[in-house]
Amino acid sequence: MDSFRRPSRYRDLSKPASFHSGLSYAQCHGFAASSVKKRGQGSRSWMQIDRDGNSQVVVLDKATIMRRCSLPSRDLRILDPLFDCHSTVLSREKAIVINLEQIRCIIMADEVILMNSVDSYVLQYASELCLRLKKDHTDDLPFEFKALELALEIACALLDGQVNELEIEIYSLLEELTSSISTSKLDHVRRLKSRLLDLTHRVQKVRDELENLMDDDGDMAEMYLSEKKSRAEESAIADHRPNGVISELDFGASKTALVSHLSSSSRLAQLEKASSLKSSSSVIHIEELEMLLEAYFVVVDNTLSNLLSLKEYIDDTEDFINIKLDNVQNQLIQFGLLLSGATFLVTAFAAVTAVFGTNFADPVFDLPSNFDSALISTGFCCGSIYLFFLLYVKHRKLLDL
Repeated sequence: MDSFRRPSRYRDLSKPASFHSGLSYAQCHGFAASSVKKRGQGSRSWMQIDRDGNSQVVVLDKATIMRRCSLPSRDLRILDPLFDCHSTVLSREKAIVINLEQIRCIIMADEVILMNSVDSYVLQYASELCLRLKKDHTDDLPFEFKALELALEIACALLDGQVNELEIEIYSLLEELTSSISTSKLDHVRRLKSRLLDLTHRVQKVRDELENLMDDDGDMAEMYLSEKKSRAEESAIADHRPNGVISELDFGASKTALVSHLSSSSRLAQLEKASSLKSSSSVIHIEELEMLLEAYFVVVDNTLSNLLSLKEYIDDTEDFINIKLDNVQNQLIQFGLLLSGATFLVTAFAAVTAVFGTNFADPVFDLPSNFDSALISTGFCCGSIYLFFLLYVKHRKLLDL
């Protein structure tokens, strides 16, 4: 794990007329009001994993989770599969709410509540987390960070796998497209480009979420759930100490009042030193979490760079295809120009021969050799004119001849 870590948030809709006539809106659309309540307030299957790696499937409703985790309703909305929410990591007083691709869970100081699903990545997260919690007892990383790290690891692996699969498919298709252009291949490239844009949007959301967390020290400090829980327990124990202990402490304090007065300056120095040590320890803790987030930020940023490079490759291929099509179009225009010139001369030659087909008397038609001479002269003139036309076009560099 250490080796991997090192490199590695309605408006009121107007009700239909049927609602005021006695029928509910839900009944008009084919389902009863109880089903609507079940969708918004009903129970759902969750997988609960404790600190020791033991897991069990529990059925909890929304109100129970809100009381148990001290979360508002809007935070649970990002875990609802019915809502299309982007990747989010929220730090709250007693929990961390995570929505990273397929991983939707609530991490607390001593347990993880994972949305139960048959998705392979969800099952992988549950089994891998239980395995790590049971085997890895030497890692000093808090429980909540172990669960957070695994969620980031699986989300990064999911995105990276989809990028690699899409990359192989796009490269092979573009290589074929550069050699032979067809409508089916262009349509396939269009669909792949849509998938690429969607995947880029998802990776960008994960990257922005990690960057926002690393930029906010307050949010990172709020994510130390185990430390906050231990401090709360110590404070509760201190508030409920017996009176006898307090009296004994007060008596001891009164006996040593004179000594305390004499050594007040040294105590102040010790308190300042302890306060500075505590502050530096807090900074170290935040830096520890920041290093964890930064490792996966680098992974996601590298995945995003691959997507951007892939998009640039597609754009370059599109430019190449457009240049190739423009070249073919220019060749067709050149061929059309040559064909038009030849057609004009052939038409002129046909006009001369048509003169000899007219029905009127003329001494020129008395000798048959005159017809042959006229045809030969006309053909020679037309050929000469076409040759001068080609030389002019070549001299002006209008055509590649």
